[in-house]
Amino acid sequence: MEHEDSVEKGEARPLLSNKSYSSSYHEGDRSLEVEQQSRSQQKPSNSKAPAIILGFNFLDSAAFNGIGANLVVYLHSILHVGSAASAAEVSNWTGTSYSTSLIGAVIADSYLGNYKTILFSHIIYLIGMVTITFFALSPSLKPPACEGGSCPPANGVQKFVFFSGLYLVAFGSGGVKSALLPFGADQFDDEKPAEKEKKGAFFSLFYLSVTLGFFTSGILIVWIQINIDWALGFGIATFLVFVALWAFLLGTPSYRMRMPTGSPLKSVFQVLVAAFRKRNLEVPRDVSLLYEEKDKSMQQRLAHTNEFRFLDKAATVLDSDLKDGRSHSLWRLCPISKVEELKILLRLLPIWATGVIYSAACVQLFTTFIQQGTVMDTRVGSVSIPPASLGSFEVICVMVWVIFYDKIIGPATKSHFGNGAGLSQLQRMGIGRVLIILTMATAAYVEMRRLERVKAGEPQLSILWQLPQLFIQAGSDVFSNITQLEFFYGQAPESMKSLCTALALLSISLGSYLSSLVVTIIAAITTGGGELGWMPDDLNKGHLDYYFLAWAGLCALNFFIYLAFARKYTLKKVISGS
Repeated sequence: MEHEDSVEKGEARPLLSNKSYSSSYHEGDRSLEVEQQSRSQQKPSNSKAPAIILGFNFLDSAAFNGIGANLVVYLHSILHVGSAASAAEVSNWTGTSYSTSLIGAVIADSYLGNYKTILFSHIIYLIGMVTITFFALSPSLKPPACEGGSCPPANGVQKFVFFSGLYLVAFGSGGVKSALLPFGADQFDDEKPAEKEKKGAFFSLFYLSVTLGFFTSGILIVWIQINIDWALGFGIATFLVFVALWAFLLGTPSYRMRMPTGSPLKSVFQVLVAAFRKRNLEVPRDVSLLYEEKDKSMQQRLAHTNEFRFLDKAATVLDSDLKDGRSHSLWRLCPISKVEELKILLRLLPIWATGVIYSAACVQLFTTFIQQGTVMDTRVGSVSIPPASLGSFEVICVMVWVIFYDKIIGPATKSHFGNGAGLSQLQRMGIGRVLIILTMATAAYVEMRRLERVKAGEPQLSILWQLPQLFIQAGSDVFSNITQLEFFYGQAPESMKSLCTALALLSISLGSYLSSLVVTIIAAITTGGGELGWMPDDLNKGHLDYYFLAWAGLCALNFFIYLAFARKYTLKKVISGS
């Protein structure tokens, strides 16, 4: 997919060169030492490194979705967890796997660096996968099969073993997610135009490798789990994790590595503390009077903005703040460049918040859409299609939408707007949020038709009726999910690339938790007075259509909130440091 120009991204080349770290973003001699270590660790770009990382990402995605894509079915059919509870459990687990990415980003930036964070996280990941496979292989760790409508639930020991493995996978994969994309970006030298162009293509290939991994797990691993053996399916996923770790280690000599340069969270707190200390001061009208460290090596700086003017107090100079012309404490006087970095983060937060609700709706692909499919006719000719495998159709549709955008939508919008770029990233994310509304409405319509057939005593509705909602959601993914990663990475200050990438992933995490909360609340409200509720164990007696309509309404409200903030959003701008 084509990328926006420098005006859309807000940067024409990297915000800062490596030389600028020591003077503008760190204090004292330690910053110089970190810079020298960082530069000494970097190697000339190696074309093998991005290929290895993309292959690693594919295997990681196939393995992770080999567990997650069919997890709601395993919990319900093997551990005998109820429909609503199993959907909530999957949402909680998915949320944890993405929320730990923020922790991983802080660890990578502050202590370990991206390479070691990926390595240690992947080892934890592998231990979790082995535990889950062992659980599936051991008959004593699984509850007895259902008999005569009685399904004894798993006991405490059985739940402990399974969920221990499951959440080790969540923690390990979260660490990998936080560091892998920034680590891949580190393999390119932004000072070379050809490599910067390859770096843009890397983002598209990175997302493609994720979707291909999901496609592989849906077609192969999920089918094996349903039709042959759960343990074999989990075992294949575990083997993929092992192969990914082995390949990652073999590629070590070819990687360009950047040493940890300190957490950007420290910079955030410094600006907040300095602004609070000077809360009673007036900000000078002449922005050139605001403090900035003099650094000849800094080729670009962030342009000053008038939003969040209170924070400019952190860069308001008092004579007592300076020593030899420089700030003697960044907790009292911060460069205006640091202040502008925090402003960018604050501007991103409302856009990010609407992404949480959007992600919560997308989670239905892995929970209620699958549950809906289990009560439909899964036979297509002589073949029975596992409901979770339809997620692979969504992946195919993603590829179709990408081609459709590149060949038709992109050129048409470029011609219409006459700007050479077509739709902006904010516009594309808005379209994605509209499409998710249509996805939920379509799912509700399909469920209404299914329930009508059940009540009329007619044959079950074919699972192929789910294809339209999956196709529309694929379009939403292309417009919103892919673009959101590009947008957050492009808008982020150089020192906050990992953090902002993790924030984009965190929206998926919180969306999963929100989905779990919504399920729990709806179950509690609709089961009052002895009612079965919208999501009983027997969905033929429930109203999953009402549930999908509720999501359509929530997504519509979320779109209008997004629209209000997107219209006022100020894109990042950089200026010459000379």
